[in-house]
This record gives sequence, structure tokens and C-alpha cells, in this order.
Amino acid sequence: MKNFIVSARKYRPSTFDSVIGQRALTITLKNAIATGKLAQAYLFCGPRGVGKTTCARIFAKTINCMNITSDGEACNECESCKGFNEQRSFNIHELDAASNNSVEDIRSLIEQVRIPPQIGRYKVYIIDEVHMLSSSAFNAFLKTLEEPPAHAIFILATTEKHKILPTILSRCQIYDFNRIGVNDIVEHLQYVAKKEGIEADIEGLNIIAQKADGGMRDALSIFDQVVSFTGGNIHYQDVIANLNVLDYEYYFKLTNNFLENNISDSLLIFNDILNKGFDGNDFITGLASHFRDLLVSKDEVTVCLLETATNVKNRYIEQAKKCTPKFLFHAMKLCNECDLNYRMSKNKRLLIELTLIQLAQIAQDEEEIPAGRSPKNKISPIFSTNQVQTKTTEPQPIVIQQTDPKLKTNTLKKEEYAQKNSQKPEHTNLIIKNAIHTSIKAIQSDLKKDSSEKEQKQQTLHQQSIIIENKNIENQSYTEQDLSLRWTEFALKLPRKDAAIAGNMKNMNPRLLENNIFEIIVDNAMAEKDMLNIKPQIEQHLRTQLHNEQITMKVRISEQGEILKVYSKTEQWQLLQKKNSSLQKLKDLLGLELS
Repeated sequence: MKNFIVSARKYRPSTFDSVIGQRALTITLKNAIATGKLAQAYLFCGPRGVGKTTCARIFAKTINCMNITSDGEACNECESCKGFNEQRSFNIHELDAASNNSVEDIRSLIEQVRIPPQIGRYKVYIIDEVHMLSSSAFNAFLKTLEEPPAHAIFILATTEKHKILPTILSRCQIYDFNRIGVNDIVEHLQYVAKKEGIEADIEGLNIIAQKADGGMRDALSIFDQVVSFTGGNIHYQDVIANLNVLDYEYYFKLTNNFLENNISDSLLIFNDILNKGFDGNDFITGLASHFRDLLVSKDEVTVCLLETATNVKNRYIEQAKKCTPKFLFHAMKLCNECDLNYRMSKNKRLLIELTLIQLAQIAQDEEEIPAGRSPKNKISPIFSTNQVQTKTTEPQPIVIQQTDPKLKTNTLKKEEYAQKNSQKPEHTNLIIKNAIHTSIKAIQSDLKKDSSEKEQKQQTLHQQSIIIENKNIENQSYTEQDLSLRWTEFALKLPRKDAAIAGNMKNMNPRLLENNIFEIIVDNAMAEKDMLNIKPQIEQHLRTQLHNEQITMKVRISEQGEILKVYSKTEQWQLLQKKNSSLQKLKDLLGLELS
């Protein structure tokens, strides 16, 4: 039986040009070799299966090649290249940090670094999964990594750069490897299939590329798995059956049902999906991705974001023409909410079915049902086109329709409407003799103009009546207690930004002088300035509340030795007790307590 070599190893790149999807990085490494500007340490980081270790091996092989080609590749003919290809080179050492992560392993590596190469110019140390090293091992490695011998080069590879110490990162040139695109993976799989004599359609390979999630090694492993299942003929249906991938045909059918408001068929399709063993969460996330693909397919600029086969892309573009952007936005929002609530839901099937029902109702009336939610509240216009009578030349009564949903809809003739407002509106003289040539907007503008003029007149009369009424009212008398009460009332009405002023006002006691003048005593110039700023408002408030237009406020700073302290009830009791000791006996005799 012939030994089988998996495709990931058999078709592993051996030159920079054969590396898939990392062109910028490979060009940078080739230029560094060509100019001789090699760093002492490199860090290759990125997702799994994107070529980190492969590029490290190609780089190590090329810098030791004795006859580098004109395009910057290894010659594969010199002794160093042959030793590398036959896996007997003593200049390239690979260390798996996942299983060799102790301080002793790093010390052993440091001892080997001191020995110069026998063939070639450099000794290259490739440390894979370097983030698995312990903190002690990292610290032991720092000095050697910063100042290695001239013949030593370190290449560190990791999938989790954030776990590496910053002191290590600062000593390395960092290369970030990207995920490989779906189209690049499909092209490479077509190349492998051609080499192996396997028939494969583009749609099936596209599903494999999407399942690999940007990793070429994963894509080749899935490719071998599907080849074993199909026997060498890879087709779309065989791929989705083997990988347990939901057919995109379901999503196209569901979208058509949503656009046709077909709830029954949508629920039956979902039931068929569940019967085939697919998970509800995978279904709803796939449906959201389908709506996203439809959205990017609506614009020629964004259609490049759609990573799928050409014939499938055309189907997306055709269906996208039937969907409005508003429908797609609402559909994605509903699917996203369902995905977020899926784990917490106790009845997961019902949650998805409710979402499907809402999706099928979006297109029914997009204006009435935004995002599959409750309909908007419509407000009917007061005037409509049927209110203008075109068949008569005599003036017709204007009909006003109430649109308040809490009241029953009824109509009032213009005469009744005028009687309700106790005054005949001026626009009742409006004669619509030539209704054909009369615009409803013109009538509405005239009515608005008449009503605004009426409101202005009423407001002016009201203000004049207030002024006359205030002039007729005599200035009323008040006490100092009334003044303090209204003073505190004003302080409580001050806005939040004047909280400090309000607090000071509560501790002030307005003292009533003669001729309706009261005095406020403050303890500094800042407080005096604050009180003078709001003096007009205070006087207006007190004049209104106390019904006296002669009230005037006077503010002054306290003189030296003048007491402005506001006593609490306890302090007031202590002062009274000092003046009259009999109060304590009276308190004890009656059993009173200070509240």
C-alpha cells in the first residue's frame, strides 16, 4: 500500500512565490535578503494555517543558499539547499515551545547558539508557538535575543501575539500574517485538484474555502476529507452533505417567501431544516449573513465584498434587485436580535418562528411595520380633496374631521364650529365660488393666517387686562414672616446650576425695614455680587406673591463683629437655657423633648 501524504504537506510551498495570500510579506523578506539587511529576530504572528512556519522555513533556506536566483529564491542545488530539502541540515533548528517551555530548554538552546555553522552563513532557530513559553523562560531568553552572535537568527511564530511580553516584542521585527481570501483558497484548491486528477466544481470548492475561515491548511484538510467521501468527484451537494453545511437554496427560498408575505411556507421550510439536524442558531446566523450578502449586492461598489462563486453571485444580484434597502436593514436587525436572545430563550424554536413571522410581514407594508414591529400611528389630514365641491358655484360648508383616536370620528359644520368657539371666525365669509380654481393649500394658509391673527389679538387683550388689573389693585401689607416665606420659595425654584446661591439664600434672613424696603446681609463681596445679579428676579417674585409693587431689596456686606450665624433648633435652645435656667426645670417637669 502506497504511503499517503496529506495535501497540506504534499503541496506545502517551498518558495516565496508559491506562498498564497501573503504577497506583501514575502516581497519584504526577499528584499531584506537581497540587500543583506537581516534582523537578529523576527516575529511571525497570525491565525492558524496561513503560512507562518512555512515562510520561516523558506526564509531560513534562502539566507543560507549559496547561489540565490535573480528573483530572490533559493537555488535548490547547493549543498545547503539539498541538506534542507532532505531534512538533514544542521543550520536550521526548530523548537516547539508548547512542549519545550521551561527555563532549562531555553538554556540548552542558548548553549547551541554559541556554535557557528559548518555549512552556510547563518544558524536559524525557529521557535513555534512561542507564546507558550513560561515567564522565566522568556526572561532567560531576553539577553540572547537582544544581542545574539552574528551567525544566529531567531524566527518566532505565534497565533497569540498579545500573550508575548512587551520586552520580547521590542527586540523583534513583527510580521502580521493575514487570513487568506476565499478566492485565493479556491484557486489553490483548483490547482491541487488538477494535479491530483480530481474533478471539482467551483461551488463545492467555494464552500470548502468558506468553511476553512481563511486558513489554507484547514482548506486542504477539508479537501482531502471531501475527496474521500466523494471518491474523486467533488460537487456542491456532496460537499454540503459531508460538511453538514446548510444549503444556500433554503435562504433564497425563504427570502422569496418573505417578499411575498408567505408565512406558512417559511415555517415549513424551517421545519424541514430542523428535521435535517441543523442547529437553529446556525440557521439564524446564516440567514443574517444572507441578508448581508444581498445588501452588498445592491451596489456595484460593494459587490466585491461578496465572496462566492460567479454563478451564485449573479443569483444574489438578481434577488437583491427585488429587495429594498429598508427591508434588508430591518431583516438584519431582526436576525441579530434573535441571535442575541437565542441562548437565553427557553423555547428556542418559537423564538425563531416569531422572527420568521416578523420577517414575512416587513414587505407587507414597510411604512406601517418598521423593522417587523408594531405599526406606526397614522394622523389623517384635516382637509382632504373631497372637501371642495366642484359641481356647484354656491359656497359649501367646510367640514372639519376630528382625528383624535380617543374620540369618535364626527363632523362639525362651520357654523357649529364657530358657535363652539363663542365667536364667529373671520374666515366664515370665505366664498368658494370657483372651487375648481381654488387650492386647498390656499384655504389652509388663509385659515392659519386668520387663526394666528386672532390668537395675537386675544393675547394682546389679555396682557392689557392684566396690566389694568394690576394697576387697579392696591399695594397690600405683609409681615416679615410672609417675606421670609416667599424668599425661601424663590430659593427653592432656582435652577440646578444656581444650587450654591440657593443654599446661601436659605441661610439668609431678610429683615424688613421701613417703606417696603428689606435688607439682606452677606459676609463677602462675592455673595453680594451674586445677590445683586438676581435682584430684579427676586423683587419681581416678591412683588407678585405679596401683591405689592413697592417692595425693594437692599444688599450690604456685614460689618466687623456683626453675627450672621443661623442657629439650629438645638443651638437656639442652648442660648435660651443660658438666659433662663428655669426652662430646663420646666422641660424636665413636663417630660418634653427637643424635636
